[in-house]
Amino acid sequence: MRRGLFELRHREMKVVVEILTGVLFSADVPSDGTVADLKQEIGAQQELPRDRLILLLCDGDRSNPIKDDEDGARLVDVGINDGSHVYLFFKPIDPDDPDQSPPQVVAVGGADASPEDQTVVHST
Repeated sequence: MRRGLFELRHREMKVVVEILTGVLFSADVPSDGTVADLKQEIGAQQELPRDRLILLLCDGDRSNPIKDDEDGARLVDVGINDGSHVYLFFKPIDPDDPDQSPPQVVAVGGADASPEDQTVVHST
């Protein structure tokens, strides 16, 4: 009995994640994982900043946004279970936050240069 309980606690569950572009992928997280664990897995798979992720759980006819203050909550406590479908949204970039400002794109080679002669440089 003890072994079965251990296996149950450490089992992984698959959460189906859909980005607004229609891309679907699955995130494997521990069955006793937290919202932060799921965001970490999504961020790692998709190379996205975890602090800008917004999750929306769809369950039948209802949708439930997962709030930022729920990052420490267990997935099952916010209604996310094995096979759940979650939509992924992004918080907008805050232009006043230097850590979030988008990179500036600069064309090197002059405005008169043909596109083939220009080099695009991302500066932060």
